[in-house]
Amino acid sequence: MSESAAPWIAAQLQALLAQRGHAWLLQGASGLGQYELGLGMAQAWLCERPSAAGACGECASCHAVAVRTHADLFVLMPETVMDELGWPLSEKAQKDIDDKKRKASKQIVIEDMREAVVFSQRTSARGQGKAVLVYPAERMNVVTATALLKTLEEPPGDVKFVLASEAAHQLLPTIRSRCLTHSMVWPSQREAIEWLKSQGVDATAAPELLRAAGGRPADALRLHAAGRNPKAWGLLPRAMVRGDVGAFTDWSPPEAVGALQKLCHDLLAIRCGAAPRFFDPADLPSAGTVASLTAWSRELARTARTVEHPFQPGLMMESLVSRARQALNSRA
Repeated sequence: MSESAAPWIAAQLQALLAQRGHAWLLQGASGLGQYELGLGMAQAWLCERPSAAGACGECASCHAVAVRTHADLFVLMPETVMDELGWPLSEKAQKDIDDKKRKASKQIVIEDMREAVVFSQRTSARGQGKAVLVYPAERMNVVTATALLKTLEEPPGDVKFVLASEAAHQLLPTIRSRCLTHSMVWPSQREAIEWLKSQGVDATAAPELLRAAGGRPADALRLHAAGRNPKAWGLLPRAMVRGDVGAFTDWSPPEAVGALQKLCHDLLAIRCGAAPRFFDPADLPSAGTVASLTAWSRELARTARTVEHPFQPGLMMESLVSRARQALNSRA
């Protein structure tokens, strides 16, 4: 595990490596480190000099994992996620995408799953066994997941699987039943802030970014990397009351929908007597009725399912803000 790994991830890694099992399902909310923990487990399984804490990080096997060339590690991810995380695509897939023959897949496709099954049946190249990392596991459709079932139930030889998911409820029950399950640990606020500071986040910005991320450190770090201003985040609720589209300058439609869902959540929480999670209570206006906010929440959920489709971003953003203004200015 890298030196920059969060302490709560390192602790979970050590606990999981002490247990036996050929297939693990790491589940929990986004931003809790499922991918990092899953990769840490796979690297430790393949390491030439592993310890109770995980991989040594110095042997030839660890180096091969670090440079994404390990012959005994198969990563099963959507092409968009592989690109985001720095994993190379196959020559044919990369050529098709470069030649504009198709777009990168956002799902784990059946062809890749078949390759993973064939990989699991091969002899280990380095003699330390083989590992398959599936992330995000919920991106498998029914056909793809079904192709994995028999291999999970009766794994050939010395292969181990780790499935990392941010929406495990979307997986087939038969997939979940064939894995040992681990629920990701939520770090304390102090731990999360200290880790964010170690990653280069300003000490004054770290608590606000963590709040905006709902207490999820990795999501907070992504907000920081995207250049999100914590002060601008606090101004967002009243900007939506005014219908100010400029509040979402440089935001993508998926990011805007996510922010509006957080705002709607917090306003509904206050209406029900609960504490807000994503915004400071002082930043939230007394706006919207329970009925209007509930209807808006349902609309946002429907929009989230299609928001990555190639709509005209500018018009979509105007529509999102207009609907937000309508919901927030409703009266009983």
